[in-house]
Amino acid sequence: MSASEPILVERHGDHVVVIRIDRPHRRNAFDGATAHALEAAIDAYEADDRLRCAILTGSDLVFSAGQDLIAAAQGDLGRTARRGGFGILAQPPDKPIIAAVEGHALAGGLELCLACDLIVSSRTAKLGLPEAAKSLVAVGGGLFRLPKRIPYHLAMELALTGQPWPATRFAELGLVNRLTEPGQALTGALELAEAVLAAAPLAVRASKQIVRHAYDWDDQEAWENQRAYAAPVLASEDLQEGLRAFAEKRDAVWKGR
Repeated sequence: MSASEPILVERHGDHVVVIRIDRPHRRNAFDGATAHALEAAIDAYEADDRLRCAILTGSDLVFSAGQDLIAAAQGDLGRTARRGGFGILAQPPDKPIIAAVEGHALAGGLELCLACDLIVSSRTAKLGLPEAAKSLVAVGGGLFRLPKRIPYHLAMELALTGQPWPATRFAELGLVNRLTEPGQALTGALELAEAVLAAAPLAVRASKQIVRHAYDWDDQEAWENQRAYAAPVLASEDLQEGLRAFAEKRDAVWKGR
């Protein structure tokens, strides 16, 4: 993609793609065109069997400010018909995606992080849901996803006060997987992606889906429903390769089938 486009895509090696929000003049906020561009990037990631992990990032100054309010005032909302808000919030990819956060991830910026599976953040970043302080409501998933990731009363404090917290606090609460020095969030995310790549791709994808549904299923449903995701993995060539590699004390060579 050209530098004039709001979403930039860059492959790192054979299996990782970095998707960068690039609207610095609007603090990486989303209008309709940006949402559709992100949806297209996510669709391309899903469709490419060689790609096994994606990283979503912004600039060194801001991850994303969420919805572009100037565009919204003109009726230009940052959402798509299929994947919803910002082209990802309602339907994140089935394969893993990591948020690499520098600067501020506020409002929809935090909701973008919550749509990702893992979060790597600079120590100096700030995250929060400031909507209520502006007489708005966070309708991009933040109000129902955040209480599933951190304690209820702390999620409620963020929602009711609108005050942002430092990434270090979110790391203490378990929302942020890894903290880095300023300017190193993408590097940290690439390192975490390499750890994901070391695992078998079919097993990673199935495991993600089961974890994603953990809050939707009761125990009885979970025992039954997880089989649909696990069955293809248990019948795969990669399972046999994993067992052989373990017995032979070597690294496995995954084929994704």
